[in-house]
Amino acid sequence: QVQLVESGGGLVQPGGSLRLSCAASGNIFSTYDMGWYHQAPGKQRELVATITSGGSTNYADSVKGRFTISRDNAKNTVYLQMNSLKPEDTAVYYCNADILSVLFIRRNYWGQGTQVTVSS
Repeated sequence: QVQLVESGGGLVQPGGSLRLSCAASGNIFSTYDMGWYHQAPGKQRELVATITSGGSTNYADSVKGRFTISRDNAKNTVYLQMNSLKPEDTAVYYCNADILSVLFIRRNYWGQGTQVTVSS
């Protein structure tokens, strides 16, 4: 069984910063691409940023220059540093990971989501 557990969401004022963390645990043999998505009320889930196991990154245009994705492969953990937050960043943020289990079954997993609210 593999789980993704997110932390770090909360309420922040416009212009502020938050750091999200997502730790994968369980019977993991290897972790491939990891990423963050967000879903605002009434909207579809959208890509925020992804990172490969080798460290190559990809960002949505709306967050380029403000958000930074990183990972610690030894800890199977991915981070999202969010700076210069705007009210339109308000959403539930979901962690996503492509994981090979010890049974050599490769699957895509989602975390439970963490709320980020940007408001004065």
